[in-house]
Amino acid sequence: MQKLQKQILGFGALWSLFLFSFPVQTMAAVVLDDDDKAEESEEEKETWVYLEGGDVYTGTGAFLRGAGILCHDEKIEAIGYDIVVPEEAEVLNIKGYSVYPGLIALSSRGLFGGSGSLEYSVDPFSDNMLLAVASGITVAVQGDEVGRLNRGRIDGIVVGKQSFSTMSYSLSNPGGRKSLRIKFDGAEAYLRELRTWENEVKSNKDLKEPKKSGVDSNTLKVLQGTARAMFRADSQQDLLAIAQLAQRYGFRPVIQGCREGWIVAAELGRAGATAIVQARERRNKSENLVRPGGASIENAAILHRHGVQVAVVPASTGISMGGIVGRDIMHMPVEAAFAVRGGLPEDVAIASMTQVPARLLGLEHRLGTIEVGKDADLIITDGDLLHYKTFVQWSVVGGRMVYDKEAELYLAHIRPRPVEEIAPEEPVVPGERDEEIIETPEEEADPPEETPEDPPAEEPPPADGGGDPPPPAPEDPPVDPPKEGSGKGDGSSAIHR
Repeated sequence: MQKLQKQILGFGALWSLFLFSFPVQTMAAVVLDDDDKAEESEEEKETWVYLEGGDVYTGTGAFLRGAGILCHDEKIEAIGYDIVVPEEAEVLNIKGYSVYPGLIALSSRGLFGGSGSLEYSVDPFSDNMLLAVASGITVAVQGDEVGRLNRGRIDGIVVGKQSFSTMSYSLSNPGGRKSLRIKFDGAEAYLRELRTWENEVKSNKDLKEPKKSGVDSNTLKVLQGTARAMFRADSQQDLLAIAQLAQRYGFRPVIQGCREGWIVAAELGRAGATAIVQARERRNKSENLVRPGGASIENAAILHRHGVQVAVVPASTGISMGGIVGRDIMHMPVEAAFAVRGGLPEDVAIASMTQVPARLLGLEHRLGTIEVGKDADLIITDGDLLHYKTFVQWSVVGGRMVYDKEAELYLAHIRPRPVEEIAPEEPVVPGERDEEIIETPEEEADPPEETPEDPPAEEPPPADGGGDPPPPAPEDPPVDPPKEGSGKGDGSSAIHR
């Protein structure tokens, strides 16, 4: 009996504990639900940023002076004048500053703070990322991933993946050249059979699709247009061979280096090539050759004139504190400025860091230019982007302000922005202020009016009514004219003397 009572008491204690904890659990669940809803509401909250009064270089050939750019979330909502701005928008007055598309680095090292997959290794607060956005870079390639330098956030880092198939076609490796041609022949034969099968299968459903066995996947992607063939070549012979290979199999090559491309620029243009060059690379030609050779500062300009798309990259893909301007990824505009020195037009030089890289990465529908509907990746500078003294004042990535020069310690002390004039505490309303008394300088003041004095009293005439009149004033004695040739008073002699 006692044992049964103990069991009943134990069940009762458990039941009361359950009843006591149930409201607490319910309240905790309600609080957690409210917190989740608050976080969701913050995430779903629309973000508006309005850049007012800047000189906009769209990258499409249009230049808008004193225009505005309205960004909604991650996209560009409107560009131009008389834009209706929502009340909740963050407004930034950039009058007197220039707006450019964000720069794209085709290759980078260490900007994201990690070495693995960007989605799992990115450090959104790394110093390298801060220095990259301070130099104008908003998107960079690391490994085979294209990442956005969305400082302070980890969501939406990966924008896409690069689609390059690395190949080699050099005169120094005849066996490799033959092997690559065999791969292209096999891929070309397979595509020919595939097109034939697609045409005949409509009438004959029993036909089997040709097999891909023995077909190289990289060359097949290149011929299908889903990937770009990437070559590393510098010499005239290798560049000419690559151009002929591309024309033979009908693909558009991407050539990294292209040091002697200025010699065979016409052939590269006919092949539809894209060149990734270093504008100020210096290499003398071999003294064993009579033909032209070596590097030229006009390389980018000559390639552009022959229809070759040019992308300019610096010598280093990382960030260096060595102090040599333009040698690391922080000074991409300086490298493009050297291409301008060699004759490349300025708009083409800017496109070599924005539009051409976006096209190579297959992201031209999102990046590279300032257009409505594209990603709001923008940089605001205090001068010409290609000038070596120009600083990036603000960087906008994904419609969000990620860099302000005056708010960071690295560059804030160098030519700080002028402080805006402080408005008076009490507004002055016209017509309600005291009249100002304008004092006239003494030298310009009107002389005081003289009051007329009474004329002097006339002396009474003498009593006898006569008197001698006053004597006349003495006359000046006559002056004799000077004698000729005397030398005194002779004007001619005075002049000669």
